[in-house]
Amino acid sequence: MRSMIAALALTTALTAPGLAMARPVTLTTTLNNYGGNGAYLALYVTDATGAYKGTLWMAGSKSKYYSHLSGWERSSRGNLADINGITGASVGAGRTLKITLDLADALFDAGYKLHIDAAAEDMRDSPSEVVVPLTSASAGRPLAGRTYIRSFAYDM
Repeated sequence: MRSMIAALALTTALTAPGLAMARPVTLTTTLNNYGGNGAYLALYVTDATGAYKGTLWMAGSKSKYYSHLSGWERSSRGNLADINGITGASVGAGRTLKITLDLADALFDAGYKLHIDAAAEDMRDSPSEVVVPLTSASAGRPLAGRTYIRSFAYDM
């Protein structure tokens, strides 16, 4: 029940801007074959000023490793309550993470950005591995990451 309440609170927080309608958005992240253990990923949103607005998804369930997602850690101040109920397993090398979430229409074409931090055990961390503006024009356009992520795209 607590996980459901936390997930609802996050969805409401990211749906509330402008009290707009929400739309399903599919986020697809494909990792490179980097030859290591599964990657931890943090998908989070910032506004036009760079202020943290919320975590969409955490891939990797052991919170002791979240500090390696340093962009997310710095932005969110490591607030674990913000991510309760929105986690999944780490993502293996060469694998794809595909999730569909309801995001507020007001997040699009308004200066918001989606960030993805990545880290893998015994390998270097990659803060802001992908940063993409949440715009109608960016939807459906794959973007390459810097280290672990081969491609990322979102579709509305």
